[in-house]
Amino acid sequence: MNLRGIEKTSKWGYIFTIFYNGTKFHSFDEMAGKVTVKGEFRKEMNSLGFSWAKGIQQGGRTDAKVSAERNMLYVSSNFQGDLTDIIFKFNEKMKESIFVRKVDKTFPNLSFPEYVEEREYLYKYPKKRIKRDINLIEAALLEVSGTYDVSRFTDKKGIELKEHERRVEVTFEKNILKFVGNSFMPKQVRNMAGYILSGEIETYPGKYLSLDKVTLKEELLNKLIFEDKELKINGVEKIEKTKDNSLYILYVNSENKGKFIGKNATEIKKLRKEYGNILVREI
Repeated sequence: MNLRGIEKTSKWGYIFTIFYNGTKFHSFDEMAGKVTVKGEFRKEMNSLGFSWAKGIQQGGRTDAKVSAERNMLYVSSNFQGDLTDIIFKFNEKMKESIFVRKVDKTFPNLSFPEYVEEREYLYKYPKKRIKRDINLIEAALLEVSGTYDVSRFTDKKGIELKEHERRVEVTFEKNILKFVGNSFMPKQVRNMAGYILSGEIETYPGKYLSLDKVTLKEELLNKLIFEDKELKINGVEKIEKTKDNSLYILYVNSENKGKFIGKNATEIKKLRKEYGNILVREI
């Protein structure tokens, strides 16, 4: 994460943790003329005054009709205000299809998927449709869990990917299959669910699948930015810092910025000796 790059931009990164009902959308990615998760998120957020220049990145991509309890959408934005009211209005209008659970602030211009540690999917197939013996299901769980080449569970698109080796652990409790893995794709989950529950590799329906949560790497979690309401510095209106205290962002009135920094940056140098990396932003 490039501190120099942050000094040269007014943008910040925002991570939206969202729920969405997959049955309300044609697909996840934006598609002209179709109602999609990303498309509706972009349209409604823009209408409320929150916008960004580049595309939306995701913690996990989902297939058509697949829902998510806690997926993540990441954007870089020049937005400087309070998101509280925007999120409230968004949720009021979109709550039947998309709901923003929380928003985290972090560094901008990240390649967000690189910071995903793992994804957890749940497959809730109707109990009455499960005909396979529990002993056979448990044997299949052992067979498909581990780190190995998962090509047989992918479609043509998946086979064309350079990296076929994936880590996945699958459990079955209360008639729910739970898949936890890295770089695992939903189509693979649905094919694997079919194999476990029927003995044949077949793509089970997406409406029973949900992306339960996305876990981020510690490297990014440490770079989430929070407001520090306890720390007080003369001339500073608001203070934010990263979770690991590796960066402090000091917000000062524009008319006082020159005095705050000091001639030849003497004042800010004093603060940097005490706090380390500091950015000064005007408000």
